[in-house]
Amino acid sequence: MQDLYKQNKKLLFKLAYQLTGSVSDAEDAVQDVFVKAHSVPLERLEEPKAYLCKMVTNRCKNMMKSARKKREQYFGEWLPEPFLTVNDDSIETFERDDLLSYGMLVLLERLTTSERVVFVLREALGFDYNEIAELIEKSEVSCRKLFSRANAKMGRISDEPIHIHTESQEWVHGFMGALKNGDMNQLLSMLDQDVVLVVDGGGKVHATVNPVASSERVGHFLLGGLRKAIMIGEVHVVEMGQVNGQPAIILRSEDSAVHAVALFHIEEGKSRKIYIVRNPDKLGYI
Repeated sequence: MQDLYKQNKKLLFKLAYQLTGSVSDAEDAVQDVFVKAHSVPLERLEEPKAYLCKMVTNRCKNMMKSARKKREQYFGEWLPEPFLTVNDDSIETFERDDLLSYGMLVLLERLTTSERVVFVLREALGFDYNEIAELIEKSEVSCRKLFSRANAKMGRISDEPIHIHTESQEWVHGFMGALKNGDMNQLLSMLDQDVVLVVDGGGKVHATVNPVASSERVGHFLLGGLRKAIMIGEVHVVEMGQVNGQPAIILRSEDSAVHAVALFHIEEGKSRKIYIVRNPDKLGYI
């Protein structure tokens, strides 16, 4: 069972995280499943990967139902919990092709539990429809319909990329430079005219409750907010980091505590969405 854990822990964590949007819930789900699987004789596991994925999926379904009720009472905008991507053999290490972009994780919140499960299994992890049908005990026809509905709800066309854009590192570096230099003109040139900024403070820290829209408003919000945070000593360091497998901007205080994390959805050289996580409960893995 130990070898089985080592072979499958990354896959199962990827599945659980992208279903729940929570690092802590994903870790709990994987741990719970292996505790239960430990009592199952190996000879009964004809297809260990499928068996474990099914167990994790069922565990996450229960978590998602509970989380949905909590989010209805959440203060302000809710964003998925980000995590720092590391280059070692830890559970957080991913292949980019297996990890949805952060912006796509946000869109998944529009889906029902079944739609989200099918979408993640199909698009993020590359499962065939017959495999998905066995995992969730539905027909292939039903799975295809769920996948189609998921795309429609997210406003996604079939060939739209769902993974991380490889060119975004240079863009984020330039954007960070514009912020540090207080260069409004450069900042505006990198923002889509209809850009939307979403901040998740969870009612724990000061944060705008509603999304901020338009390049002018977002630009002034970012520069004004950064200047104020630096002036009162909340932010001491502005740096780039690999968060959720993609380049992000991390703001840290003088004692290296994380003040905020900003992630971007970039199209044709301009940011169309900016996500800032400030809720301290969601920054523990950064």
